[in-house]
Amino acid sequence: MTTPPLVAFPGQQPHARDVNTASLCRIGQETVQDIVLRTMEIFQLLRNMQLPNGVTYHPNTHQDRLGKLQEHLRMLSVLFRKLRLVYDKCNQNCSGLDPVPPEQLIPYVEDDSSKHDEHLAGQTRPAPEDRREVLEVNKIHQSESSDLSCQRQGGLAKQNPE
Repeated sequence: MTTPPLVAFPGQQPHARDVNTASLCRIGQETVQDIVLRTMEIFQLLRNMQLPNGVTYHPNTHQDRLGKLQEHLRMLSVLFRKLRLVYDKCNQNCSGLDPVPPEQLIPYVEDDSSKHDEHLAGQTRPAPEDRREVLEVNKIHQSESSDLSCQRQGGLAKQNPE
């Protein structure tokens, strides 16, 4: 394994590029899956490993399994460090965001704070104004339709004198 150069080569961009948070989350998810896989392998090795009780003790086999176990534990430690780096980077990228409580994201019928926020934002008119306007429009339409029906009935009455 080689170490990265401290001085950038000519034509090479600086390494401090901004990484997408979604990509970091995917890397973190893959790292967690690797951790789970390694942990399962460790438990499998431990389950198959016999205690050195002297009856069927094979020192070479025991040393081989012990070496595998130590390698898995070392890799598990590396994966946890990688996961910690990803976690810290995600927190750093999301540090400017204000956390919003989930209760404010879900509109409730009895929630008066959302109505109050809408009034402050000036996005909606107060409900009494809306209701008054709807009633006026309905009244105008009703009077127009009743006038039309009266005119029709009057016209029919003139045509059909019974």
